[in-house]
Amino acid sequence: MKNRKQALMGFFVVLSLIAGSVGASPAQDFPTKPITLVIPYPPGGSTDLTGRALANAAKKYLGQPVICENKAGGGGTVGPSLVISKPPDGYTIGISSGAVTIAWHMGKLNFNPLEDSTPIIRYTTYVFGMVVRADAPWKTMQDFVKYAKENPGKVTYGTPGVGTNPHLAMEELSIIAGIKLVHMPFKGGAEAATALLGGHIDAVSDSTSWGPMVDAGKFRLLVTYAPARMPRYPDAPTLKEAGFDMVYSSPLFLIGPKGIPKPIVAKLHEAFKKSLDDPDYLSILKKFDMSLNYLGPEDLDKAIRQESEQIKRVVQNLGLDKK
Repeated sequence: MKNRKQALMGFFVVLSLIAGSVGASPAQDFPTKPITLVIPYPPGGSTDLTGRALANAAKKYLGQPVICENKAGGGGTVGPSLVISKPPDGYTIGISSGAVTIAWHMGKLNFNPLEDSTPIIRYTTYVFGMVVRADAPWKTMQDFVKYAKENPGKVTYGTPGVGTNPHLAMEELSIIAGIKLVHMPFKGGAEAATALLGGHIDAVSDSTSWGPMVDAGKFRLLVTYAPARMPRYPDAPTLKEAGFDMVYSSPLFLIGPKGIPKPIVAKLHEAFKKSLDDPDYLSILKKFDMSLNYLGPEDLDKAIRQESEQIKRVVQNLGLDKK
């Protein structure tokens, strides 16, 4: 009888060890197949190019390819909405930004970005600014505002979408300056720049995807929305220097669906953190005047929640909050 009990106990110990090893296996072995990175804007813009460079660098630390898929639309919200609908296994992750939180407070999302996603890593921050064509009559932001006041409802500007930071910045500017502009939303910065280049709109408010056009002498940078002037464009004043007490910026970070096991989050975070030192990635950041702005999963979660409260106040002040 005693031997039988010992045999049964041994059997259950072995069974529990097997169950434990099976349960731990997915996280221990991760990843065993390619990972998909969803980019929420079209190819060619700063979000796309920085994301691709980071993904390419991360594959050597993950041991698997990171396949980039562009899912543009909704001012950068379509991509994250697709990501959170996937299984929480770490094989589908995506780029997100403050644009998603803005859309949530405007009542334009069917999910809560604070509760329905898993933060992984923050890796950089957008620099925003407003550009016009090089042959436009406006040499300064003051020229632009003066013309807009004299021609209400006739000046058009493009952004990467309704509810994005570049859009909110222009809406707030319009209120402060007492002007009326016509907003033309696009799926991304590359499309907006193309429209400006073709003369279909008068200005573009966006991140530094306009940088190459400014460097080529085709666009004129009137103002940036950063706290200080950009080293690359020292002659371009900030909004504050131009007389408008405003600062707009937005970090870029990686998320996954809610409920990704912590060991998998840790592996993803570690791989992408190591990739921040990659020379190709750093060269892309330099091209768009974007700086490293790292945060790990826990600190990123706190930062997203703090930013959400700030965004909520701005959206409410502009009367764009969900009713």
